[in-house]
Amino acid sequence: MKAELEQFYSYLETERNVSPHTLAAYRSDLEQFLSFLAREREEPRAEEVDHLAIRRYLAQLHKGCAKSSIGRKLSAIRAFFRYLMREGRLGKNPAELVNTPKKEKRLPFHLNIDQVSALVTAPAGNSGLPLRDRAVLETLYSCGTRVSELTGMNVGDMDLAAGLARVMGKGGKERLVPVGSCARSALAAYLSERANPGPAEPLILNARGGRLTRRSVARIVDAHMLMIAAMRKASPHTLRHTFATHLLEGGADLRAIQELLGHASLSTTQKYTHVSIDKLMEVYDKAHPKARE
Repeated sequence: MKAELEQFYSYLETERNVSPHTLAAYRSDLEQFLSFLAREREEPRAEEVDHLAIRRYLAQLHKGCAKSSIGRKLSAIRAFFRYLMREGRLGKNPAELVNTPKKEKRLPFHLNIDQVSALVTAPAGNSGLPLRDRAVLETLYSCGTRVSELTGMNVGDMDLAAGLARVMGKGGKERLVPVGSCARSALAAYLSERANPGPAEPLILNARGGRLTRRSVARIVDAHMLMIAAMRKASPHTLRHTFATHLLEGGADLRAIQELLGHASLSTTQKYTHVSIDKLMEVYDKAHPKARE
């Protein structure tokens, strides 16, 4: 199976055009599955894998993995066998006979208005890293981009005059997103200090002058969350959740939010339809004729 897995990774990278992060996740999940099979048979063969073997593997994962992680690993296995069927090497997909575990329903954590305002203004200083950090935080909240989308952007992808950013999303899908005035100001100050770099240069740089990484963005968010003493730890993705939640609470249409987030399916966006109990009470008090009697 090792050779077939390498061919599958090549297919994902060249034909499916998946991101490096997605490719690494597929590789990690499938190598883990291959290691499990190797404990049962020294040289596992794809045509010998049945749904019972996959179920044994998932049963083992239940001891230490969340259901969402198990579902992702099963999805990778399904995709691999689907690829082998497409190539004419298998007649059926054994993973199709295995049910996906039901995910725990958890609401995305988001910041309130006061918390996000404190976070984006936390970087103190008018030069160097504070300017960069402010640009990162303002852009993540203003545009709702994934971290990989922000770190992959070049200067030419950001049109500050028009207030638009060109974002390359999952699967190489391009979209335009608005850039708010606070983010435009933060980016303009940051780029001005860099002596207005050319359009092909990375939008955000690390301290050594290279392209900023996803891990570095996480460290930036962590550092400034500690400074504002938020009630719980936030990740860069929290700002994406916050972006979507605040738009929804402000009356934005769910399909418009779907487009802004770059979700392929509306069902992915629907997790943001949660509303706080305070918001529900506010709507009730304003709308229900008997609420104030």
